[in-house]
Amino acid sequence: MLALLTSWGGIASTNIGGAAGLAVSVDPSGTYEVYVADLGWRFSGSIGAPLVNVAVASGGDAAGNYSEISFDFVSDAARHAAIRAYGNHQTLLFTVTSPNGSPNSFSFPKWNQFPRNLDRLTYAGIFAPPSFNSSSDESPWIFFDSSANAFILSPAANFMASQTGYSANGELQSGISPKIAALPQGFQHQTLLVVERGINRAFDTWGQTLTALQGKTRPANDADRSLKYVGYWTDNGASYYYKTAPSLSYEDTLAAVKSDFDRMAIGLGYIQLDSWFYPKGASGLWNDGGSGIYQYTASPTLFPGSLSAFQQRVGVSLITHARWIDPSSPYRQLYKMSGNVVTDMAYWRAVAAYLSSSGVGTYEQDWLDDKAHTDFNLTDADTFLNNMASGMAQRGLTMQYCMASPRHFLQGSRYNNLTTIRTSADRFVRARWTEFLYTSRLASALGIWPFTDVLLSRETENLLLATLSAGPVGIGDAIGTESRDNLLRSVRRDGVIVKPDVPVTPIDSSFQNAAHAPDAVQLAAASTDFGELRTYYLFAYGQGSNVQAKFSTSELGLDSPTYVYDYFAGAGRVVNPSETVAAPIGDSSLYLIAAPIGPSGIAVLGDLGQFVSMGKKRIPSLTDNGKVHLTIAFADGEQTRVISGYSPVRPAVKAMSGSTGALIYDPVTKLFQIPVMPGPDGTATIRIRKRTRLTVAPPAGQSPAIEN
Repeated sequence: MLALLTSWGGIASTNIGGAAGLAVSVDPSGTYEVYVADLGWRFSGSIGAPLVNVAVASGGDAAGNYSEISFDFVSDAARHAAIRAYGNHQTLLFTVTSPNGSPNSFSFPKWNQFPRNLDRLTYAGIFAPPSFNSSSDESPWIFFDSSANAFILSPAANFMASQTGYSANGELQSGISPKIAALPQGFQHQTLLVVERGINRAFDTWGQTLTALQGKTRPANDADRSLKYVGYWTDNGASYYYKTAPSLSYEDTLAAVKSDFDRMAIGLGYIQLDSWFYPKGASGLWNDGGSGIYQYTASPTLFPGSLSAFQQRVGVSLITHARWIDPSSPYRQLYKMSGNVVTDMAYWRAVAAYLSSSGVGTYEQDWLDDKAHTDFNLTDADTFLNNMASGMAQRGLTMQYCMASPRHFLQGSRYNNLTTIRTSADRFVRARWTEFLYTSRLASALGIWPFTDVLLSRETENLLLATLSAGPVGIGDAIGTESRDNLLRSVRRDGVIVKPDVPVTPIDSSFQNAAHAPDAVQLAAASTDFGELRTYYLFAYGQGSNVQAKFSTSELGLDSPTYVYDYFAGAGRVVNPSETVAAPIGDSSLYLIAAPIGPSGIAVLGDLGQFVSMGKKRIPSLTDNGKVHLTIAFADGEQTRVISGYSPVRPAVKAMSGSTGALIYDPVTKLFQIPVMPGPDGTATIRIRKRTRLTVAPPAGQSPAIEN
């Protein structure tokens, strides 16, 4: 990165460079500009006052090495500002500080020139549903053109009080909400600008940068039991939401659910207890559906022993739900409050201690953008959410947000133990698919795994999407009505979810289509990454009269031939990266697996008994150096799994550990199947290669050798 002084008309400007030719210029008159040369994009604005103490520095922070221009100025108050350009990606961090305090009258950046005539995506309100070419001041703003070049503008601090949008004069700006009149001494605000080639790449770069700056350790997709195992939910839309099975208590109902999983020989990872489990309202009733928390402990009517005793009875971890604090609750006298929630750290320590001692693994805070919020100011929301996260972390609990606004998603970039977030409204059904997929893109960028909400296991497409989400899979079937066959497509026998590495989210062309045609076919992708080999899982569905999915594998970043397999039709073909695939969607949806053809000429589809056939909980490793080597993981009780793939000729297989059965090969479809059995360690490793024959004649009296 290079810092320069240039002179235009006798006035020296200070310049620094960023990645890929990005240039930043600051003029002593107060004008500042960002120029992205390869796209011809220019962002320029004016401080509105002359600058002093202009300086250039270089250094590094959690997001990477940078060059920075800093300066001071006085408008209606003294302020200090800086523009930081990173060297490893086209990202800028804007900082403005009020050393002595100031009116909340200044936004930085504030551009009167910026790329125009681009499409725009923002998120707004409860569950942060997406909206194209609308404006939401609580959201990051995502702009993109017809070539999927994109930029994202968002706050990088003060998420719960920030605002992004257009000024009254049409300038694009980022700052603090005008609901805040004044800023205290030393107050600092930061804004992030990310430019990328590709909409999904922009989300990834933006999210990785933001979580790095906040210091978040992004959780793995099996970081807690809700992410690793299938669970049972009792929230709105589930079979036992504020009701039990006939003639059974709540404890007996949920114990019967656990027995059902035992009968199916499928591991159950946890049970979620919704708002019915604690006393609410002035009368402290468990079934007061419209009131807030009276006391955050299990209702003695439902759990006459204790929550801990119930957890020990069912033998699985718990997730517990929380509302807001009721006006009648004694907590309002015991603890410091703001709005309808407790901000007091003593409360959060007490709650976390109770949950931890009761076998709870995850705390679910619901109603966040409705009744469970603080008064609107610069500090209370931070205090509420910081203390919640800290209290839970001290006891080893993770968190899930529900009914969150875009501000809560952004705030989640700060918390290591915020592992999951709801990205669509209650009870997952087809009408939720679109909002779920686009809001999952926001969540996953920020290192939070998306949750569909509860579904029924017989709903194949909903269960498939939940599995592809790489987040929780939570069912709410009535006792005895579960679909064992469907569940075992999502999970292993031990209940471990076989999932992709990253959540299913819309591909770039879907963003572009959705911006102009709400009834466009939606196509979303997830993937499993084995280094040089990456398997993609594509989910498409029609809207309106559009029932054909069109894409090229080059859109996924694939630059060599791929075998594209229709999961439910059981057929596929080789596709070149430049080729446009046109696939009819059929009744409701289309599910394709795109498996790379490696140096061996073989494409491994994996275990087609699972929705996510190459998920690492089933296939921990895959390499291809002219011969395919893959490892298969088995749960206890799983004796055989079948590995499928494509080969132009009948392949040969050898078990390096474990064992294999007889290979089946169809010379017409060129698909093979290999039964695989585990070794003593519960895994098997096999080698697959094209079958070869000896080209040298064998000694007299011996038959030609064929590798098996």
